[in-house]
Amino acid sequence: MKVYICLILMFLGIAAGFRCTLVPGKLRQLDAGAGQVYGVTDDDSIFRFSGNDWVQVPGKLMHVSVGPAGVWGVDRQLRIFKFQNGDWVQTTGLLKQMDAGGYKYLGGVNIDERVFCLNQDSTISTGTAVTFVQLDGSVKYYSCGRYGCWGVTSANTIFYRLNVSPNDCKGSAWKQVAGQMVMVEVGTDGSVYGINIIGNVYKREGISSFNPIGTEWSLVDKYGPFKHLSYDEGLLWLINTQGDIFKCKVEDSSC
Repeated sequence: MKVYICLILMFLGIAAGFRCTLVPGKLRQLDAGAGQVYGVTDDDSIFRFSGNDWVQVPGKLMHVSVGPAGVWGVDRQLRIFKFQNGDWVQTTGLLKQMDAGGYKYLGGVNIDERVFCLNQDSTISTGTAVTFVQLDGSVKYYSCGRYGCWGVTSANTIFYRLNVSPNDCKGSAWKQVAGQMVMVEVGTDGSVYGINIIGNVYKREGISSFNPIGTEWSLVDKYGPFKHLSYDEGLLWLINTQGDIFKCKVEDSSC
C-alpha cells in the first residue's frame, strides 16, 4: 500500500524529498499563515482547514489570506472583507489580491496592478474605515512575511520591497531579484517560495534577517504543474492545475 501511495503522489507531481499528503477536496486558491489555512473553491465558497478536513465558512470570496494581520478576503466585486467575530465585515477600498502575512500589516494589489498596504494600526482596528497607503510601481501579485514583502510583475519579474515595517508598510523602494515567477509567496516565518511559468515550485535559499532577499532559487519540484502554493509552520501547501490539494513536509527520506 505504501508503494502504491508513493507512486500516485509521484504521478501527480510531488517531488522526491517531500512527504506529501493528498488532502480531500479541491480549491482554486489557499493561504496558510499564523497556524491557520483558508481556501476558496471555483464557486467562491470559503473553507478553513481543521484537523484533517475542510470546514466551510459562511460567505463568498474569490481570494482569501490569513496571517498575523488576521483573515482577509476579496469578492468578485473586488470588495475587501475582514473576518471579525465570526463574520465578514466590509472595509473601504477595492483590491483583487491581498496578503495578511506581514507582521500585522497588510499588502494588496488592485485591478490595475497598483500596490497598496495597511499599517498595523489599521489591521488591528475593529473599524471598517481604513486608509490604504499606495506604493509606487505595479505588480500583479504581492506577498509579505517576517522579513518584508515580495512582488511579481505582469512580465513575471521579481522584486523585493525595501524597508517595509509594521508602522511603515510603504517601504522605500523596489529591488529586483534574479529569476522569473508567476507568483511568489512569503511565509509567516519569512520563507519564500515561487511558481514559474510552467508550474515548477522553487524555494528562495539563504534568507535571514541579515539577508532578507536570500541568495538563490532552488528547485523543489520539477514535475508539476502547480498553480498555487502557500507555506507556514514547516508545511508547503500546493494546488495543482486540476485543483487537487497537497500538504507537504520536507523529509530526508523519500518513497
